[in-house]
Amino acid sequence: MKHTDWLNNKLKNDNFAAQYLTQAAQDLEPAVFIAALRHVVDARGGLARVADVGNLSKASLYKAIPHSGQGNPTAKTMFAALRASGLNLMFSAAVQ
Repeated sequence: MKHTDWLNNKLKNDNFAAQYLTQAAQDLEPAVFIAALRHVVDARGGLARVADVGNLSKASLYKAIPHSGQGNPTAKTMFAALRASGLNLMFSAAVQ
């Protein structure tokens, strides 16, 4: 089994996907989070689904959340990607 197949299978689990994105966000590098978001989107229906749910164009999504992580998605795009993937954004206090 390829690594990408294994990851796609694991990311279908809600808790795993949520933890995966949380860990990526804690890296504090936007490219890491954007790449992780794309992995989750791909595993949970793809960009076409995000485009439909978020009323966005697929072309703009490919640029905003590329596999490389070098995109610059708007908040609207990120929220649409999360919503289409069955996830939401949560915050917690930073540990001092």
